[in-house]
Amino acid sequence: MTAADTAWMLMATALVLLMTPALGFFYGGLVRSKNMLNTLMMSIASLGFAGIAWAVLAYSLAFGTGNAFLGDLSKIFLSGVNLEAQGKIPHLLFMAYQGTFAIITVALISGAIVERMRFTAYLVFLPLWTIVVYAPLAHWVWGGGWLAKLGALDFAGGTVVHINAAAAALVAALVLGPRKDYARQAILPHNVPLTVLGAGLLWFGWFGFNAGSALEANNLAALAFVNTMLAPAATLLVWTLLDLMRTGKVTAVGSATGIVVGLVAITPAAGFISPASALAIGAIAAFPSYYALLFRARTRLDDSLDVVAAHGLGGTVGAILTGVFSQTTWNSAGANGLLFGNPKQAAIQILASVAAMVFSGVLTFALLKLIGLFIPLRTDSRAEGLGMDVSQHGEEAYTGGDGAILLLDRSPIANPAPISTPALTAEKG
Repeated sequence: MTAADTAWMLMATALVLLMTPALGFFYGGLVRSKNMLNTLMMSIASLGFAGIAWAVLAYSLAFGTGNAFLGDLSKIFLSGVNLEAQGKIPHLLFMAYQGTFAIITVALISGAIVERMRFTAYLVFLPLWTIVVYAPLAHWVWGGGWLAKLGALDFAGGTVVHINAAAAALVAALVLGPRKDYARQAILPHNVPLTVLGAGLLWFGWFGFNAGSALEANNLAALAFVNTMLAPAATLLVWTLLDLMRTGKVTAVGSATGIVVGLVAITPAAGFISPASALAIGAIAAFPSYYALLFRARTRLDDSLDVVAAHGLGGTVGAILTGVFSQTTWNSAGANGLLFGNPKQAAIQILASVAAMVFSGVLTFALLKLIGLFIPLRTDSRAEGLGMDVSQHGEEAYTGGDGAILLLDRSPIANPAPISTPALTAEKG
Protein backbone atom coordinates (compact mmCIF):
# COMPACT_ATOMS: atom_id res chain seq x y z
CA MET A 1 0.00 0.00 0.00
CA THR A 2 1.05 3.58 -0.62
CA ALA A 3 -0.14 6.79 1.01
CA ALA A 4 -0.72 8.47 -2.37
CA ASP A 5 -2.92 5.66 -3.69
CA THR A 6 -4.90 5.51 -0.45
CA ALA A 7 -5.40 9.29 -0.37
CA TRP A 8 -6.61 9.34 -3.98
CA MET A 9 -9.05 6.48 -3.39
CA LEU A 10 -10.42 8.14 -0.26
CA MET A 11 -11.17 11.20 -2.40
CA ALA A 12 -12.57 9.11 -5.28
CA THR A 13 -14.92 7.28 -2.88
CA ALA A 14 -16.24 10.60 -1.56
CA LEU A 15 -16.69 11.90 -5.12
CA VAL A 16 -18.75 8.88 -6.19
CA LEU A 17 -20.85 9.05 -3.03
CA LEU A 18 -21.66 12.68 -3.89
CA MET A 19 -23.10 11.49 -7.21
CA THR A 20 -26.13 9.92 -5.54
CA PRO A 21 -27.58 13.15 -4.04
CA ALA A 22 -26.48 14.89 -7.27
CA LEU A 23 -28.61 12.39 -9.17
CA GLY A 24 -31.49 13.24 -6.86
CA PHE A 25 -31.25 16.92 -7.84
CA PHE A 26 -30.84 16.08 -11.53
CA TYR A 27 -33.98 13.94 -11.42
CA GLY A 28 -35.83 16.21 -8.99
CA GLY A 29 -35.71 19.25 -11.23
CA LEU A 30 -37.32 17.27 -14.04
CA VAL A 31 -40.49 16.28 -12.13
CA ARG A 32 -43.45 18.39 -11.02
CA SER A 33 -43.00 20.40 -7.82
CA LYS A 34 -45.42 18.21 -5.88
CA ASN A 35 -43.06 15.24 -6.39
CA MET A 36 -39.68 16.93 -5.83
CA LEU A 37 -38.98 15.58 -2.35
CA ASN A 38 -40.11 12.07 -3.19
CA THR A 39 -37.83 11.99 -6.22
CA LEU A 40 -34.91 13.27 -4.17
CA MET A 41 -35.65 10.74 -1.42
CA MET A 42 -35.52 7.86 -3.89
CA SER A 43 -31.83 8.66 -4.33
CA ILE A 44 -31.15 9.51 -0.68
CA ALA A 45 -32.78 6.28 0.55
CA SER A 46 -30.38 4.28 -1.60
CA LEU A 47 -27.49 5.56 0.51
CA GLY A 48 -28.91 3.70 3.49
CA PHE A 49 -30.82 0.72 2.15
CA ALA A 50 -28.50 -0.25 -0.70
CA GLY A 51 -25.41 0.78 1.27
CA ILE A 52 -26.21 -1.54 4.18
CA ALA A 53 -27.21 -4.38 1.84
CA TRP A 54 -23.81 -4.00 0.16
CA ALA A 55 -21.85 -4.22 3.41
CA VAL A 56 -23.90 -7.07 4.90
CA LEU A 57 -24.17 -9.44 1.93
CA ALA A 58 -23.86 -8.02 -1.60
CA TYR A 59 -20.11 -7.28 -1.38
CA SER A 60 -19.41 -10.92 -0.59
CA LEU A 61 -21.61 -12.09 -3.47
CA ALA A 62 -19.83 -9.71 -5.84
CA PHE A 63 -16.20 -10.12 -4.77
CA GLY A 64 -16.14 -13.40 -2.84
CA THR A 65 -14.29 -16.24 -4.54
CA GLY A 66 -17.36 -18.31 -5.42
CA ASN A 67 -17.71 -19.56 -8.98
CA ALA A 68 -18.16 -18.10 -12.46
CA PHE A 69 -21.63 -16.78 -11.65
CA LEU A 70 -21.71 -15.77 -7.98
CA GLY A 71 -19.32 -15.01 -5.16
CA ASP A 72 -19.38 -17.04 -1.94
CA LEU A 73 -20.30 -15.94 1.59
CA SER A 74 -16.73 -15.62 2.84
CA LYS A 75 -17.06 -11.82 3.22
CA ILE A 76 -20.57 -11.71 4.68
CA PHE A 77 -20.93 -8.93 7.28
CA LEU A 78 -17.48 -7.79 6.05
CA SER A 79 -15.79 -10.86 7.51
CA GLY A 80 -12.09 -10.64 6.70
CA VAL A 81 -12.50 -7.18 5.15
CA ASN A 82 -9.87 -5.26 7.10
CA LEU A 83 -6.93 -2.92 6.70
CA GLU A 84 -4.72 -5.37 4.83
CA ALA A 85 -3.88 -4.55 1.23
CA GLN A 86 -6.29 -5.06 -1.65
CA GLY A 87 -4.02 -4.08 -4.50
CA LYS A 88 -2.37 -0.89 -3.26
CA ILE A 89 -5.14 0.31 -0.94
CA PRO A 90 -6.74 -1.08 2.25
CA HIS A 91 -9.31 -3.80 1.61
CA LEU A 92 -11.87 -1.85 3.64
CA LEU A 93 -11.47 1.15 1.35
CA PHE A 94 -11.85 -1.01 -1.76
CA MET A 95 -15.14 -2.33 -0.34
CA ALA A 96 -16.39 1.20 0.38
CA TYR A 97 -15.45 2.44 -3.09
CA GLN A 98 -17.26 -0.43 -4.78
CA GLY A 99 -20.23 0.17 -2.49
CA THR A 100 -20.72 3.68 -3.87
CA PHE A 101 -21.21 2.10 -7.31
CA ALA A 102 -23.89 -0.25 -6.00
CA ILE A 103 -25.68 2.65 -4.31
CA ILE A 104 -25.96 4.87 -7.37
CA THR A 105 -26.81 2.00 -9.74
CA VAL A 106 -30.06 1.14 -8.01
CA ALA A 107 -30.82 4.86 -7.52
CA LEU A 108 -30.64 5.33 -11.31
CA ILE A 109 -33.67 3.05 -11.72
CA SER A 110 -35.87 5.52 -9.87
CA GLY A 111 -35.86 7.87 -12.86
CA ALA A 112 -38.22 5.53 -14.71
CA ILE A 113 -40.75 5.14 -11.88
CA VAL A 114 -40.94 8.56 -10.22
CA GLU A 115 -44.28 10.20 -9.44
CA ARG A 116 -46.12 6.91 -8.94
CA MET A 117 -44.26 4.14 -7.03
CA ARG A 118 -45.23 3.60 -3.41
CA PHE A 119 -42.23 4.57 -1.30
CA THR A 120 -42.46 1.62 1.08
CA ALA A 121 -42.37 -0.79 -1.88
CA TYR A 122 -39.36 1.10 -3.23
CA LEU A 123 -37.56 0.74 0.10
CA VAL A 124 -38.02 -3.03 -0.07
CA PHE A 125 -36.84 -3.04 -3.68
CA LEU A 126 -33.57 -1.21 -2.95
CA PRO A 127 -31.71 -3.83 -0.88
CA LEU A 128 -33.22 -6.82 -2.67
CA TRP A 129 -32.20 -5.56 -6.11
CA THR A 130 -28.70 -4.75 -4.86
CA ILE A 131 -28.28 -8.32 -3.61
CA VAL A 132 -30.15 -10.27 -6.29
CA VAL A 133 -29.27 -8.32 -9.45
CA TYR A 134 -26.34 -5.96 -8.95
CA ALA A 135 -24.02 -8.23 -6.96
CA PRO A 136 -24.06 -11.21 -9.38
CA LEU A 137 -23.51 -8.98 -12.42
CA ALA A 138 -20.64 -7.18 -10.67
CA HIS A 139 -19.14 -10.62 -9.97
CA TRP A 140 -19.46 -11.61 -13.63
CA VAL A 141 -17.46 -8.58 -14.79
CA TRP A 142 -15.27 -7.38 -11.89
CA GLY A 143 -15.20 -10.32 -9.49
CA GLY A 144 -13.55 -12.87 -11.74
CA GLY A 145 -16.81 -14.27 -13.18
CA TRP A 146 -17.53 -15.65 -16.61
CA LEU A 147 -17.58 -12.34 -18.48
CA ALA A 148 -14.24 -11.39 -16.98
CA LYS A 149 -12.79 -14.74 -18.07
CA LEU A 150 -14.26 -14.19 -21.55
CA GLY A 151 -12.35 -10.92 -21.77
CA ALA A 152 -15.18 -8.38 -21.53
CA LEU A 153 -13.92 -4.85 -20.90
CA ASP A 154 -15.79 -2.56 -18.52
CA PHE A 155 -13.48 -0.04 -16.92
CA ALA A 156 -15.97 1.69 -14.63
CA GLY A 157 -19.48 0.35 -15.19
CA GLY A 158 -20.93 0.43 -18.71
CA THR A 159 -22.50 -3.01 -18.28
CA VAL A 160 -22.47 -3.37 -14.49
CA VAL A 161 -23.97 0.06 -13.80
CA HIS A 162 -25.67 1.70 -16.77
CA ILE A 163 -26.95 -1.15 -18.94
CA ASN A 164 -27.93 -3.00 -15.78
CA ALA A 165 -29.87 -0.05 -14.34
CA ALA A 166 -31.52 0.83 -17.66
CA ALA A 167 -32.79 -2.71 -18.28
CA ALA A 168 -34.25 -2.75 -14.77
CA ALA A 169 -35.74 0.71 -15.31
CA LEU A 170 -37.46 -0.38 -18.53
CA VAL A 171 -39.00 -3.40 -16.82
CA ALA A 172 -40.05 -1.36 -13.79
CA ALA A 173 -41.74 1.27 -15.98
CA LEU A 174 -43.67 -1.44 -17.82
CA VAL A 175 -44.70 -3.25 -14.63
CA LEU A 176 -45.92 -0.09 -12.88
CA GLY A 177 -47.58 1.39 -15.96
CA PRO A 178 -47.77 5.07 -16.93
CA ARG A 179 -48.64 7.97 -14.64
CA LYS A 180 -52.32 8.86 -14.63
CA ASP A 181 -51.62 12.17 -16.41
CA TYR A 182 -49.19 10.71 -18.95
CA ALA A 183 -50.15 11.53 -22.57
CA ARG A 184 -53.20 13.45 -21.27
CA GLN A 185 -51.51 16.68 -20.24
CA ALA A 186 -48.06 18.22 -20.45
CA ILE A 187 -45.78 17.02 -17.64
CA LEU A 188 -43.07 19.67 -17.47
CA PRO A 189 -39.91 20.07 -15.35
CA HIS A 190 -40.55 22.34 -12.40
CA ASN A 191 -36.97 23.53 -11.78
CA VAL A 192 -34.51 23.32 -14.66
CA PRO A 193 -31.66 25.06 -12.77
CA LEU A 194 -31.73 22.19 -10.24
CA THR A 195 -31.35 19.72 -13.09
CA VAL A 196 -28.39 21.63 -14.54
CA LEU A 197 -26.81 21.83 -11.08
CA GLY A 198 -27.33 18.08 -10.68
CA ALA A 199 -25.66 17.44 -14.04
CA GLY A 200 -22.69 19.58 -13.04
CA LEU A 201 -22.28 17.76 -9.73
CA LEU A 202 -22.59 14.43 -11.52
CA TRP A 203 -19.78 15.42 -13.90
CA PHE A 204 -17.67 16.48 -10.91
CA GLY A 205 -18.30 13.19 -9.08
CA TRP A 206 -17.75 11.19 -12.27
CA PHE A 207 -14.03 11.95 -12.14
CA GLY A 208 -13.95 9.74 -9.05
CA PHE A 209 -16.20 7.22 -10.77
CA ASN A 210 -13.90 6.75 -13.78
CA ALA A 211 -10.44 7.86 -12.70
CA GLY A 212 -10.90 6.15 -9.34
CA SER A 213 -11.48 2.86 -11.13
CA ALA A 214 -7.74 2.74 -11.78
CA LEU A 215 -7.55 2.02 -8.01
CA GLU A 216 -4.20 3.84 -7.91
CA ALA A 217 -2.92 7.38 -8.32
CA ASN A 218 -1.14 6.63 -11.59
CA ASN A 219 -1.06 7.39 -15.31
CA LEU A 220 -4.10 5.17 -15.92
CA ALA A 221 -6.12 7.36 -13.55
CA ALA A 222 -4.88 10.41 -15.44
CA LEU A 223 -6.00 8.88 -18.75
CA ALA A 224 -9.45 8.06 -17.40
CA PHE A 225 -9.70 11.55 -15.89
CA VAL A 226 -8.94 13.31 -19.17
CA ASN A 227 -11.28 11.03 -21.15
CA THR A 228 -14.03 11.83 -18.62
CA MET A 229 -13.50 15.52 -19.35
CA LEU A 230 -13.41 15.20 -23.14
CA ALA A 231 -16.19 12.73 -24.01
CA PRO A 232 -19.10 14.62 -22.36
CA ALA A 233 -17.81 17.84 -23.92
CA ALA A 234 -18.06 16.21 -27.35
CA THR A 235 -21.55 14.89 -26.59
CA LEU A 236 -22.66 18.33 -25.42
CA LEU A 237 -21.35 19.93 -28.60
CA VAL A 238 -23.11 17.45 -30.90
CA TRP A 239 -26.32 17.58 -28.81
CA THR A 240 -26.34 21.37 -29.12
CA LEU A 241 -25.94 21.19 -32.89
CA LEU A 242 -28.74 18.63 -33.16
CA ASP A 243 -31.02 20.92 -31.15
CA LEU A 244 -30.15 23.89 -33.35
CA MET A 245 -30.76 21.97 -36.56
CA ARG A 246 -34.07 20.57 -35.37
CA THR A 247 -35.65 23.55 -33.58
CA GLY A 248 -33.30 26.50 -33.88
CA LYS A 249 -33.07 26.60 -30.06
CA VAL A 250 -30.80 24.99 -27.45
CA THR A 251 -32.55 23.78 -24.30
CA ALA A 252 -30.93 23.62 -20.88
CA VAL A 253 -32.58 20.25 -20.16
CA GLY A 254 -31.19 18.90 -23.42
CA SER A 255 -27.71 20.18 -22.61
CA ALA A 256 -27.78 18.62 -19.14
CA THR A 257 -29.00 15.34 -20.62
CA GLY A 258 -26.27 15.43 -23.27
CA ILE A 259 -23.61 15.79 -20.57
CA VAL A 260 -24.95 12.74 -18.73
CA VAL A 261 -25.11 10.70 -21.95
CA GLY A 262 -21.46 11.51 -22.65
CA LEU A 263 -20.45 10.55 -19.13
CA VAL A 264 -22.32 7.27 -19.41
CA ALA A 265 -20.81 6.45 -22.80
CA ILE A 266 -17.19 6.98 -21.72
CA THR A 267 -17.55 5.01 -18.48
CA PRO A 268 -16.77 1.51 -19.84
CA ALA A 269 -13.96 2.78 -22.06
CA ALA A 270 -12.30 5.47 -19.92
CA GLY A 271 -9.11 3.56 -19.14
CA PHE A 272 -8.82 1.61 -22.39
CA ILE A 273 -8.79 4.27 -25.15
CA SER A 274 -6.93 7.37 -26.30
CA PRO A 275 -8.27 10.90 -25.73
CA ALA A 276 -8.98 11.17 -29.47
CA SER A 277 -11.12 8.03 -29.24
CA ALA A 278 -12.90 9.51 -26.22
CA LEU A 279 -13.92 12.48 -28.35
CA ALA A 280 -15.22 10.09 -31.00
CA ILE A 281 -17.23 8.02 -28.50
CA GLY A 282 -18.73 11.17 -26.97
CA ALA A 283 -19.76 12.51 -30.36
CA ILE A 284 -21.21 9.21 -31.60
CA ALA A 285 -23.17 8.58 -28.39
CA ALA A 286 -25.21 11.75 -28.84
CA PHE A 287 -27.10 10.48 -31.89
CA PRO A 288 -28.89 7.33 -30.65
CA SER A 289 -29.81 8.87 -27.29
CA TYR A 290 -31.04 12.13 -28.81
CA TYR A 291 -33.36 10.46 -31.29
CA ALA A 292 -34.47 7.82 -28.79
CA LEU A 293 -35.70 10.62 -26.51
CA LEU A 294 -37.77 12.04 -29.34
CA PHE A 295 -39.17 8.62 -30.23
CA ARG A 296 -40.03 7.64 -26.67
CA ALA A 297 -42.16 10.77 -26.25
CA ARG A 298 -44.46 9.45 -28.98
CA THR A 299 -45.00 6.08 -27.33
CA ARG A 300 -46.99 4.82 -24.34
CA LEU A 301 -43.80 3.92 -22.46
CA ASP A 302 -43.65 6.19 -19.43
CA ASP A 303 -39.94 6.00 -18.70
CA SER A 304 -40.44 9.22 -16.78
CA LEU A 305 -36.92 10.66 -16.96
CA ASP A 306 -35.61 8.65 -19.93
CA VAL A 307 -33.29 6.29 -18.10
CA VAL A 308 -33.35 3.89 -21.06
CA ALA A 309 -32.40 6.50 -23.66
CA ALA A 310 -29.67 8.14 -21.56
CA HIS A 311 -28.19 5.26 -19.57
CA GLY A 312 -29.32 2.25 -21.59
CA LEU A 313 -28.36 3.47 -25.04
CA GLY A 314 -25.44 5.54 -23.78
CA GLY A 315 -24.07 2.58 -21.84
CA THR A 316 -24.61 0.15 -24.72
CA VAL A 317 -22.96 2.44 -27.26
CA GLY A 318 -20.04 3.00 -24.90
CA ALA A 319 -19.65 -0.71 -24.13
CA ILE A 320 -19.67 -1.72 -27.79
CA LEU A 321 -17.38 1.11 -28.87
CA THR A 322 -14.94 0.05 -26.16
CA GLY A 323 -14.49 -3.06 -28.28
CA VAL A 324 -13.88 -0.84 -31.31
CA PHE A 325 -11.49 1.81 -29.92
CA SER A 326 -9.66 -0.09 -27.15
CA GLN A 327 -5.90 0.19 -27.65
CA THR A 328 -3.12 -1.45 -25.64
CA THR A 329 -0.83 1.43 -26.58
CA TRP A 330 -2.74 3.43 -23.99
CA ASN A 331 -3.44 0.62 -21.52
CA SER A 332 -1.55 -2.65 -21.56
CA ALA A 333 -4.11 -4.22 -19.22
CA GLY A 334 -6.82 -4.04 -21.88
CA ALA A 335 -7.06 -5.60 -25.32
CA ASN A 336 -6.96 -4.06 -28.77
CA GLY A 337 -10.32 -3.41 -30.36
CA LEU A 338 -11.75 -3.69 -33.85
CA LEU A 339 -9.88 -0.67 -35.23
CA PHE A 340 -6.59 -2.10 -34.02
CA GLY A 341 -6.83 -5.59 -35.43
CA ASN A 342 -9.04 -7.44 -32.95
CA PRO A 343 -12.68 -7.71 -34.16
CA LYS A 344 -13.31 -10.42 -31.56
CA GLN A 345 -13.30 -7.79 -28.81
CA ALA A 346 -16.29 -6.00 -30.31
CA ALA A 347 -18.21 -9.30 -30.42
CA ILE A 348 -17.37 -9.95 -26.75
CA GLN A 349 -18.62 -6.48 -25.83
CA ILE A 350 -21.92 -7.08 -27.62
CA LEU A 351 -22.36 -10.41 -25.84
CA ALA A 352 -21.65 -8.82 -22.45
CA SER A 353 -24.16 -6.03 -23.13
CA VAL A 354 -26.91 -8.46 -24.13
CA ALA A 355 -26.18 -10.73 -21.15
CA ALA A 356 -26.47 -7.77 -18.77
CA MET A 357 -29.77 -6.65 -20.33
CA VAL A 358 -31.39 -10.09 -20.17
CA PHE A 359 -30.16 -10.94 -16.67
CA SER A 360 -31.19 -7.60 -15.19
CA GLY A 361 -34.54 -7.46 -17.00
CA VAL A 362 -35.68 -10.96 -16.06
CA LEU A 363 -34.64 -10.78 -12.41
CA THR A 364 -36.05 -7.28 -11.96
CA PHE A 365 -39.40 -8.43 -13.32
CA ALA A 366 -39.45 -11.40 -10.93
CA LEU A 367 -38.42 -9.23 -8.00
CA LEU A 368 -41.12 -6.61 -8.60
CA LYS A 369 -43.79 -9.26 -8.98
CA LEU A 370 -42.66 -10.87 -5.72
CA ILE A 371 -42.73 -7.56 -3.83
CA GLY A 372 -46.14 -6.82 -5.36
CA LEU A 373 -47.55 -9.93 -3.69
CA PHE A 374 -47.00 -8.29 -0.29
CA ILE A 375 -47.01 -4.53 -0.91
CA PRO A 376 -48.84 -2.58 -3.63
CA LEU A 377 -46.18 -1.25 -5.99
CA ARG A 378 -47.85 2.04 -6.83
CA THR A 379 -50.01 4.57 -5.08
CA ASP A 380 -53.69 5.06 -5.85
CA SER A 381 -54.77 7.81 -8.24
CA ARG A 382 -55.87 10.12 -5.40
CA ALA A 383 -52.44 10.03 -3.73
CA GLU A 384 -50.77 10.46 -7.10
CA GLY A 385 -52.92 13.50 -7.85
CA LEU A 386 -52.20 15.01 -4.42
CA GLY A 387 -48.49 14.54 -5.03
CA MET A 388 -45.99 12.01 -3.80
CA ASP A 389 -44.38 14.51 -1.42
CA VAL A 390 -47.51 14.89 0.68
CA SER A 391 -48.94 11.39 0.25
CA GLN A 392 -45.68 9.51 0.89
CA HIS A 393 -43.70 11.85 3.15
CA GLY A 394 -46.13 14.30 4.73
CA GLU A 395 -44.13 17.35 3.65
CA GLU A 396 -43.52 19.56 0.65
CA ALA A 397 -40.42 20.78 -1.12
CA TYR A 398 -41.73 24.34 -1.27
CA THR A 399 -43.76 25.81 1.57
CA GLY A 400 -45.84 28.28 -0.40
CA GLY A 401 -49.60 27.93 -0.69
CA ASP A 402 -50.91 25.16 1.53
CA GLY A 403 -47.48 24.35 2.97
CA ALA A 404 -48.26 26.28 6.17
CA ILE A 405 -51.58 24.41 6.42
CA LEU A 406 -49.78 21.09 6.35
CA LEU A 407 -47.62 22.15 9.28
CA LEU A 408 -50.75 23.04 11.28
CA ASP A 409 -52.70 19.96 10.29
CA ARG A 410 -49.91 17.50 11.22
CA SER A 411 -51.74 14.65 9.50
CA PRO A 412 -51.65 15.19 5.74
CA ILE A 413 -51.33 11.47 4.97
CA ALA A 414 -54.01 10.13 7.28
CA ASN A 415 -56.52 12.89 6.52
CA PRO A 416 -55.60 14.96 3.46
CA ALA A 417 -59.14 15.99 2.55
CA PRO A 418 -59.61 18.81 5.12
CA ILE A 419 -56.44 20.60 4.00
CA SER A 420 -58.35 23.05 1.79
CA THR A 421 -61.30 23.68 4.12
CA PRO A 422 -62.16 27.31 5.05
CA ALA A 423 -61.44 26.70 8.74
CA LEU A 424 -57.89 25.59 8.12
CA THR A 425 -57.40 28.33 5.56
CA ALA A 426 -58.32 30.86 8.21
CA GLU A 427 -55.80 29.28 10.60
CA LYS A 428 -53.04 29.99 8.14
CA GLY A 429 -53.09 33.62 9.20
